[in-house]
Amino acid sequence: MIDNRNEIRAVIFDLDGVIVSTDECHYQGWKQLADEEGIDFNREINERLRGVSRMESLEIVLERAQKQYLEDQKMEMATRKNEYYKGLIQKLTPKDILPGVPEFLAGLKGRGIKIAIGSSSKNSPLILERIGLDKTFDATADGNDISRSKPDPEVFLVAAMRVGIPPENCLVVEDAEAGIEAALAAGMQVLGVGFASKSERATYRAADLAAVRVGDILNAR
Repeated sequence: MIDNRNEIRAVIFDLDGVIVSTDECHYQGWKQLADEEGIDFNREINERLRGVSRMESLEIVLERAQKQYLEDQKMEMATRKNEYYKGLIQKLTPKDILPGVPEFLAGLKGRGIKIAIGSSSKNSPLILERIGLDKTFDATADGNDISRSKPDPEVFLVAAMRVGIPPENCLVVEDAEAGIEAALAAGMQVLGVGFASKSERATYRAADLAAVRVGDILNAR
C-alpha cells in the first residue's frame, strides 16, 4: 500500500475527527456564542469550520453578523466560545474514542512505529487527558506550539521533529481537507478518514481506522 521508497517510521494523527470526535462540542459552543450575538449559525456553516483555527472559524461565523467587531471584541468572543467548548469536553471519556483507534495504536506500537499527535487545537492536552490517552503518544504538537494553522504544514513538521523521523518517512492520518493539504505540503503521505475519505488529494482513504490494517499501512510482508 505504501511506496517502499518512503518507508513509514512514524504516524502522526490529527486529534478531532480521527482519535475522538468533539464536533458536537464545537458546534454547541459556536451556536451558543452566535445566539448571544444575534448571528445566524447552523450545522451547514459549522462544516466550514472543520480543521480551521479558532480565529479563522470566528471570521466565518461573523460573515453573517449585522455589525462590525473590533479586534479586542473578536478576541473576547473567541475566548468565550472556547470556555463553552472546554466545559463541554469535560464530559468526554475513553468511551468517546473512535472505532478502531486503540487497536490501530497498539498495532503501530507493537511494530516499533513512532506515534504522535498533530493538532491545531490548543485544547488537545485536555482532550487527551479526558479520553485517557495523554501518556500514549511519543510526542504531541498542537495549537500551543505553532504560529500557523493548517493548511500550513507547521504542526506536522513539529511533530515529526519531536519524534525524530524525517517527513518523508511519516504518514499523517487526517479527517479534514485542510489537514490533507498540510500533510502533503510537509512532504508526508496522508491517510484520509471520515470526511477526508472522499478527498482526491489524500494518498490513501478509509472510512475510519477500524477499516485499516496496520500491516497494510506498513507494507508488511
